[in-house]
Amino acid sequence: MSKRGRLIVVLLVLLVCGYFIFPTINWYYGVPQVTKDLASGSREQIKEYARGQATKDLQSVKALVAEDPDSEIPKDMDYLKELAREEYKGNGEKVPDSWTLSSVMKAFPSEQAFFDAMEDDYRSSLLELKEESDSILQLGLDLSGGLSVLLEADVEGYEEKLGRSASQAEINEVVNQDIEILSNRINKFGVSEPQIRKQGDTQIAVEIAGAADPERVNSFLMGKGSLNFHIVDQEASQELSRYFSENPDQVYTADGKVKRPDFLEPGKLIRGYYTKDAYGIDELQRYVVINDEIGLDGGHIMEATVAEDPITGRPVVNFQLDLEGGEIFYKLTSNHVEDTLSVVMDDKVKSMATISEPIRDSVQIRGFDINEAQDLAIVLRTAALPIALDIVNQQAVGASLGEDSVRQGLQAIALGFALVIIFMGIYYRRSGIVADMALILNLVFMVSILSAFQLTLTLTSIAGLILTVGMAVDANVIIFERIKEEYRLGKSAEASVRAGFAKAFWTIMDANITTFIAALVLSQLGSGPIQGFANTLAVGIVCSMFSALFVSRLVFDFAVEQLKVKKLHISWGMK
Repeated sequence: MSKRGRLIVVLLVLLVCGYFIFPTINWYYGVPQVTKDLASGSREQIKEYARGQATKDLQSVKALVAEDPDSEIPKDMDYLKELAREEYKGNGEKVPDSWTLSSVMKAFPSEQAFFDAMEDDYRSSLLELKEESDSILQLGLDLSGGLSVLLEADVEGYEEKLGRSASQAEINEVVNQDIEILSNRINKFGVSEPQIRKQGDTQIAVEIAGAADPERVNSFLMGKGSLNFHIVDQEASQELSRYFSENPDQVYTADGKVKRPDFLEPGKLIRGYYTKDAYGIDELQRYVVINDEIGLDGGHIMEATVAEDPITGRPVVNFQLDLEGGEIFYKLTSNHVEDTLSVVMDDKVKSMATISEPIRDSVQIRGFDINEAQDLAIVLRTAALPIALDIVNQQAVGASLGEDSVRQGLQAIALGFALVIIFMGIYYRRSGIVADMALILNLVFMVSILSAFQLTLTLTSIAGLILTVGMAVDANVIIFERIKEEYRLGKSAEASVRAGFAKAFWTIMDANITTFIAALVLSQLGSGPIQGFANTLAVGIVCSMFSALFVSRLVFDFAVEQLKVKKLHISWGMK
């Protein structure tokens, strides 16, 4: 490859690295801690905060307008100008030359519209940050803490399903199977370095690093693949809606549960139909009546994939049924053409559609957002839990090392890296500066790749990162020593560089490939901190070879071919 081609490759790699590393840098250094804590919370907490702040701002604006309608907008409410500007433009009205509180309020047709705009601004900014937090380099439990969940096996429910009492050996076996399934699910969900261990005979402790979303964690810890298809009784549903609207005091019992009216026949169930609100939270739309009999059990689903509806752009989940499930579903849909089929997940009706024709083994359902659709597909693909689990305790845990230990560790790492940089610059002179530049780029490459794959950085991962820095130095030392040998033989600078890189190539490849194989084995067979170390080591090896053999070679070739450097400053005593 020509030097121009290699330069373009390096520049493209740097651009890609900048794209992936920017969210991490912005999250840790550009976002205030208070805002990070809010964005890392549940969607319910974000909803409460957005509505609370919008209420507070609306009250403040009304109070200020009452005192002086032409008063200026406070600095902490500057965002209102942009909201009002968009509203004026949307209504085709002239935007005021100067902003006052009254001109801002006049942009909106009502106080409710003004409130909705403020709430939407708070909501969108926090939800965008929440999405951004999913694409950053996460810190492990030992560095930043995380989420700790204690699960309890439902032995009574398991024995009820068996129809007999279960022995301790059977309980141990199904709990161990649950641990294996949970590990598989967590890995597929992209949560790196989880710690899952058995506690006692019937409990499972799960620790997940970083600011994990409790709602999403629960979705795959508790998800049993319990997705069923039921036929909707439309006539009974309409009668139920009419009855509840006319008798609001008869909807719920004293303990808040849905009351079953006397006119409902046996074999009918009342279930809520839910859709996602603007915060991505399930919102009850109405209650429907479904047949108690399960039309098709989710256990017949073999494959589950997420796609996009070509017309609406909304996510859909495609299910492939096994042979028995296909026959059951074909019979069900054949007998209920023009009836309504409901998709019930965890006792919530998530989707309903009219059966227009018989369906055999390929099913497509809607009613899920993209994250929920992907999570549901994973839960269904990773099988149902042999024994149901209940959450006993869920809490945030602090970093095990403490701030002082983390700071001292990072200082030691920075000092070691700086000493390597200084040594290379002193010992190899100008060539050492080239090696230092390659080492810094190597570090940028590694952090970018770790960020791109949302890998978790623990203290052991940092150890792997520093080890790769040492290996990258070793590659440059091998190259420089080979160049020195060629230069001592009386060859020109250009010939020495070309021969030095050529002869060092296979030595470097051999050493790095064998280490890379070991890292891959550790990554596949290890878990927790071991897997984190292996992942970082593997990424570092690839980056170090690229920086040493590609970036350094580009700089040397540019120096000897374009700048016509005749003397190599590669060691003291050699000019």
